[in-house]
Amino acid sequence: MALSTLTTVATLNPFKPSFTFKPISSSSSSSSSSAFHKDKEEAKLSMHSTSSTKRQIFDMGIGLLAASMLISSPLDANATRIEYYATVAEPSCELNFARSGLGYCDVAVGSGKEAPLGELINVHYTARFADGIVFDSSYKRARPLTMRIGVGKVIKGLDQGILGGEGVPPMLVGGKRKLQIPPELAYGPEPAGCFSGDCTIPGNATLVYDINFVGIYSGNRK
Repeated sequence: MALSTLTTVATLNPFKPSFTFKPISSSSSSSSSSAFHKDKEEAKLSMHSTSSTKRQIFDMGIGLLAASMLISSPLDANATRIEYYATVAEPSCELNFARSGLGYCDVAVGSGKEAPLGELINVHYTARFADGIVFDSSYKRARPLTMRIGVGKVIKGLDQGILGGEGVPPMLVGGKRKLQIPPELAYGPEPAGCFSGDCTIPGNATLVYDINFVGIYSGNRK
């Protein structure tokens, strides 16, 4: 209907030249001038109405697009919670230092068994650089890490920090411990976690781990 209105108005173009010359009386001129202004006003109103309609349709389309994106990508409360735990540190505690240079303190002392040498255990952890930036976390994967403890399968700082030794008490199942691991007990002078020339951990990095000793792995030993 709007298109039809625009087409009708376009045929009343007052600037279209006329090749028929006829005497025009003052009344006829006044009437013609009045008709001209009327047509011009109608054209403006029609174009404004069409523009307003198009704008409403455009706004409606944007609204529907936003709604469809929200519906197709619902907020995942669990993912948000996992991200929260992955980036928020355990409460601070005063570090003790072993002769090796390892810093450790217990946020919560567990009540279960000690970590057995050479066995698989399950731990949740958040790993940070000394400035607090997270570079890895088991919480982001929504499951604990299963690792063999005390036989060099993980960095020395984790072996000593969980299994104990040199004045460091062993962790118990259910315990939470903060570890500050110097470079010589971590990855040393060489960068680590490298892929296509891009390394996650720079050389000589001091690392901070929040360890949650979930339990001893119950599967078959490999």
